[in-house]
Amino acid sequence: QLQLVESGGGLVQPGGSLRLSCAASGVTLDYYAIGWFRQAPGKEREGVSCISPSGTRTDYADSVKGRFTISRDYAKNTVYLQMNSLKREDTAVYYCAADPVSGSVCTRGRYEYKQWGQGTQVTVSS
Repeated sequence: QLQLVESGGGLVQPGGSLRLSCAASGVTLDYYAIGWFRQAPGKEREGVSCISPSGTRTDYADSVKGRFTISRDYAKNTVYLQMNSLKREDTAVYYCAADPVSGSVCTRGRYEYKQWGQGTQVTVSS
């Protein structure tokens, strides 16, 4: 059974960087699109970024374009979210999730995703 574990969150100053990891166990991620989502207190969970199983398609929310980069390491069965130029409004719990699709497809729509990690807190504050 697929299990996802996020790590890499923490406290960072505005303008700083963090790299989140989403490590999978139990099943290879080769046949899953992976999405990163975040949820701030009192707000809906929003799709931040996604990457297709092939790694050839990525998508980003407008609020993070040019600052966040999603990537995947097939050998390590892990997906990363590199977050640069962090802003206070990036503060949230970040989740990764897996969608069993094939090829060059990914979506930031949360209802497509069936497996979720437990989340990691990212706090951007001075």
